[in-house]
Amino acid sequence: MSQINVKTLKQDFPILSRKIGEHNLVYLDSAATSQKPQKVIDAIVDYYSNHNANVHRGAHVLGDEATELYEAARKKTATFIGARIPQEVIFTKNTTEALNMVARGYALKNLTKDDIILTTGAEHNSNLLPWLAICKQIGAKLEFLTITDAGDISLAELKAKLNPKVKFLVIFHASNVLGTILPVKEICDLAHQYDTKVVVDGSQAVPHLLVNMQSLGCDFYAFSGHKMLGPMGIGVLWGREELLNQTEPVAFGGGMILEFDLVNPRWMQVPDKFEAGTPNVAGAVGLGVAIDYLTSVGMENVRAHELELNDYALKQLANVPDLVILGSQDPKKRTGLVSFTVNSIHAHDIAAVLSEQGICVRSGMHCAMKFHKDLDLAASVRASFYVYNSNEDIDRLVQGLYKAIKVLKK
Repeated sequence: MSQINVKTLKQDFPILSRKIGEHNLVYLDSAATSQKPQKVIDAIVDYYSNHNANVHRGAHVLGDEATELYEAARKKTATFIGARIPQEVIFTKNTTEALNMVARGYALKNLTKDDIILTTGAEHNSNLLPWLAICKQIGAKLEFLTITDAGDISLAELKAKLNPKVKFLVIFHASNVLGTILPVKEICDLAHQYDTKVVVDGSQAVPHLLVNMQSLGCDFYAFSGHKMLGPMGIGVLWGREELLNQTEPVAFGGGMILEFDLVNPRWMQVPDKFEAGTPNVAGAVGLGVAIDYLTSVGMENVRAHELELNDYALKQLANVPDLVILGSQDPKKRTGLVSFTVNSIHAHDIAAVLSEQGICVRSGMHCAMKFHKDLDLAASVRASFYVYNSNEDIDRLVQGLYKAIKVLKK
């Protein structure tokens, strides 16, 4: 059972006291981006107000303070995700950049024509398009695992499709459409029997689950700060140290070169060789404070809370006429989100009427166009929950849906 007192915790988030017209805001779009607690906002303001300087450069007090704050955030992040050493944490601007770095910096040099990249059709575009581009460039093949109606994959099918030609397995940890959580450890164990490298999009998992890179067993893992109470513009690529050492940088500039040479320049060690130019220091500081906040709440409480919300939401939404819930009906098999359609009404129209009532949900294909096409869906509505949501928010959603259906069915 969750130990989260939502009424008290909600006071930490200034935006949640807003009104939309005459309605209290109900924010149910945390899978797109989470709201920020005042502590995170204050930390960013404090950095710019008192410590702003470039890192790893100036030999002055502000430069030293900024560097210390930046590297402290790296250490917090490493501890939070169970990295072996802080140097395995690379700061990026988001999950998209992190996955592109793996595709361009590591996979491209380790793939040849007719090699196979195995993935699922339910991936976010950021974990699909980079691999598609590489396949077009070098003639490798992109193959897909079947996604069940519950959003899961078959381990038996995975085992059957793995072979020495499959060089990379590219998967989500938790689906941004269905919330389905994949058994990453078991998947990695199977893939590594063929020396297949496993790249995981963890952007929908890290905010909700207690993750540990050592126990998961993957090779690369990417996620974003803004989905876990942190600011936008900061993300993380984690990789095994030996693999990061073999990965080429894909951005070049200040701070990442050890020795300049026109023929054979030498790069700095990991992580510096991947963080060219001025980094988002304030974003890293904000992410570190967001991690502090989630740690104080307890990730086990975050998970317990969303399971309670899932259970309540699935039961309440099942009573709404013409509404079809997508994915598993088991609240334990998904993160804190429910996607659905309403017969004969477009998702955008549903979201628009809900917005008029102060209720924020996501509508569309959620950057997973292939998956929606595979499901023969033009779009879906996604309501996603986090630590600051309550059963009352779900009640508002259900009431809003009844109103929307009544208005749009005329």
